Amino acid sequence: MNIETKIIKVTDKGQISIPIEIRKSVGIDIGDELIVIRNGETLCIKKIKRDDFKDLLKHSEKIANKLWDNKEDEIWDSV
Repeated sequence: MNIETKIIKVTDKGQISIPIEIRKSVGIDIGDELIVIRNGETLCIKKIKRDDFKDLLKHSEKIANKLWDNKEDEIWDSV
């Protein structure tokens, strides 16, 4: 495992800059998407592709449709 560490500062707008050496080593380019995951006080930033979440999106849409199409909840439409 190749671990790189850099100390960075957060701006008053909550922004950070990823050092160029780390961007190059991970292959982060302008316009790339990153996901930030929090576990307690630990943050993890990972480069992603939109396709990485296509299965999650399908599952979310399926659950949302199931909830929205629930006939028992239609009683609230009359309230």
